[in-house]
Amino acid sequence: MSEHQPGPGRTVDIRWLFKMAWRDSRHNKSRLFLFTSSIVLGIAALVAVYSFRDNLQHDIDEQAKTLTGADLVIEGRRAPDKKTAALLQGLGNERAAERSFPSMVYFVKNQGSRLVQIKALEGNYPFYGEIESSPVSAAKTFRQGGRKALVDKTLLLQFNARTGDSIKVGELSFRIEGILNKAPGQTGISSTVAPIVYIPLKYLQQTGLTETGSRIQFKYYYRYNNPDAVEKIVKQLQPILEKEGLDTETVASKKEDTGRSFKDLNRFLALSGFVALLLGCIGVGSAVHVYIKEKMAAVATLRCLGLKPAEAFLIYLIQIKVIGLIAALAGALLGTLIQFLLPAVLKDFIPVEMTAQLSFPAIGQGILLGVIISVLFALPSLLAVRHISPLNALRLSFEKNGNRRDLLNWAVYLFILLFVMAFTRLQMSSWIQTIAFTAGILIAFVLLFALSKLLMWLVRKLLPPQTGYLWRQGFANLYRPNNQTLMLTISIGLSAAFICTLFFVQGILMNRVRLSSGENQANMVLFDIQNDQQKALVQLVKSHQLPVMNQVPIVTVRIAEINGKTASVLAAADSTDNPDSKKQEPSQRAFKGELRVTFQHTLTAAEKIAAGKWSGTVQKDNIVYVSLEENYARRIHVGIGDKILFNVQGMLIPTVVGSLREVNWSRMQTNFRVVFPKGVLEDAPQFHVLMTRVPSGKTSAAFQNEVLRQFPNVSVIDLGLVLQVLDELLGKIGFVIRFMALFSMATGWIVLLSAVLTSKGQRLRESVLLRTLGASRKQILSITAIEYLFLGIVATGAGMILALAGSWALAKFSFATSFTPSLWPVAAFFTGITLMVVITGVWSSRKVLNQSPLEVLRKEN
Repeated sequence: MSEHQPGPGRTVDIRWLFKMAWRDSRHNKSRLFLFTSSIVLGIAALVAVYSFRDNLQHDIDEQAKTLTGADLVIEGRRAPDKKTAALLQGLGNERAAERSFPSMVYFVKNQGSRLVQIKALEGNYPFYGEIESSPVSAAKTFRQGGRKALVDKTLLLQFNARTGDSIKVGELSFRIEGILNKAPGQTGISSTVAPIVYIPLKYLQQTGLTETGSRIQFKYYYRYNNPDAVEKIVKQLQPILEKEGLDTETVASKKEDTGRSFKDLNRFLALSGFVALLLGCIGVGSAVHVYIKEKMAAVATLRCLGLKPAEAFLIYLIQIKVIGLIAALAGALLGTLIQFLLPAVLKDFIPVEMTAQLSFPAIGQGILLGVIISVLFALPSLLAVRHISPLNALRLSFEKNGNRRDLLNWAVYLFILLFVMAFTRLQMSSWIQTIAFTAGILIAFVLLFALSKLLMWLVRKLLPPQTGYLWRQGFANLYRPNNQTLMLTISIGLSAAFICTLFFVQGILMNRVRLSSGENQANMVLFDIQNDQQKALVQLVKSHQLPVMNQVPIVTVRIAEINGKTASVLAAADSTDNPDSKKQEPSQRAFKGELRVTFQHTLTAAEKIAAGKWSGTVQKDNIVYVSLEENYARRIHVGIGDKILFNVQGMLIPTVVGSLREVNWSRMQTNFRVVFPKGVLEDAPQFHVLMTRVPSGKTSAAFQNEVLRQFPNVSVIDLGLVLQVLDELLGKIGFVIRFMALFSMATGWIVLLSAVLTSKGQRLRESVLLRTLGASRKQILSITAIEYLFLGIVATGAGMILALAGSWALAKFSFATSFTPSLWPVAAFFTGITLMVVITGVWSSRKVLNQSPLEVLRKEN
């Protein structure tokens, strides 16, 4: 006996263990390939997402200056006073200014009009990067003398215009100097919804669009010879700028904000890939479980020859490690190739030029995760190898190995749970979400486990004796030794639950848009209506036989203080080392930017009080009670009774939060985060919004041209166009969702296939026995079909119920909308997944149907 072979008193080295692992795996390549394929897909999904995340962050870091176009940007909603203007004029080594606002433009040649974003520019902005135009020189020449404009390419295509044509902005006509291909920070979606038109700043006053009430954004751009000093300068200027209602943006803040914008997308993609990987882990765990059962005789024989339990365990552990490594490497390669697809799909949402390149950290994480996760989920079954007795070689059917308690097994289960929680925390924004997600998976797993046990018990106890022979045999397979009920119920149920949940979530998003575009909903919005234009504009709407569906005043305000604390005070508190003192403090986000608010006596049909009490007028105690939208109040950490000091364009108005509202944002009407009662803001500078419904494109064009002719300052939004863009947007989001769901669907099918094929040996022996006793091929096929039909119905039904419950919870608590799924998708998923289970199970039995029993027995033995 060699020193490397098992036997009393011998020493076994690692080379012999590897040799035994290799020899054993050569005869099981197809089985090992199937259950590792699920790891390949899961790792591929994660590596693709991680590579996309790393490349996106790298491009944001590299192009942050180009996105900003300057070292410092100062912006506000009103013109600064003389003192502040003098301060702004003295900043930076090079300066530029911009006034931007939404307005209608009129194409003289074909008499068409469209809402655009007017940007009146002065100076050499951008200082970093460039405005891309055709011809290239147009980005410079449109600012150099004469009334010239740079017009977005989508506008020119829509109105069949070209360079040299004229557009009318307010009271002035401009010659189209060139085509705007891309502006700093512009995305494909933003250019479609609000295309940009650049004009020289010196002509803005003459357009007549700068009257009181106009919603103009004032921006000042600065370049510094020493950019490193910008953050220090901003810190010094912050108190003055905050008092004047001016916000700042630097390269660093732009980088942070842009990265934050895509954090949720990255989390969703990574979490989707992780769930696909978890399904693969279930496949690995279940397949290894059956695989080890089939190896009991071989291990028992080796134990008779002197193999130690630990050595038997190490042989199969080496197998799983090596196979996991191979699967992880294949998944990392596939994921690296897939990453090139995501930037192409998401490019319209991303303001930077994406460069797909190898992300070695993502590849390394994927490989490491693949090895860890394949071994971790295989360990519960691998540990059973240590308990296989030499006696199993003689009494395999009667010797039990699973009765003893193994504390190491429980430790592995605990470690798996902790691993899932830790990895989920990396994808979630809080521990509450992490615990909720992990608990959801655990509850689903426990319910499916309990369902499978209940199913086996019920079939064994309640199957009527008078049931036909084929049905008895099919149902008996659900509880016989080496049955697949537990494994298939969990894997099929979880796969169905996740896939269907993704489908239902996509339906929720799409349904919100369909509700908004209903026949009784407004499809045109007119805004920037001044007080003295209200009556005349309403008469114009009625003269075109159009309904006035909604008309509200809008006032621009800023939050100056919350509970007596300003943004600078909260910023100073954030720098302290006592986090407990800041937990209930208002968020600094509340002070950034301006709010559009309204005042009204009664709530609209889209609003419902969620907490507190609404009062439509100022009370006798002269306290102004305002109402906040509940999600907005939660984001800025404000509740009932908190005091908010509003800056209404220079006038400070103290208020108290009197109520929180639940707002149905899907209703196509004006909805607000903050609502004032009547009797407070009537005299404040304001503009009005009017909503109507236009029956056809022809009527819409005629009406818009008439509005533009009589009221050049009034802007019109064609919601039909916006909804079309939203459809395209959700279509691309849906593609990403389906793309990630595809991994789960493929993984779920591989889990099913591996589970069925891995236990094929037991089914073959039973089928051979039946054929030897005279059963026909048709009878064996029927028995197999009955078993998998019942398994498919129960497991898929359970998964669908979990998906419906999860989707309802998401709709209610995350999307704040109702969930009413259509019956046909539910029926289609139920039927499709069940058929897949039956077809896969029957297909796995084709071998015994096409060969003689003797031939099968010879091959099996």
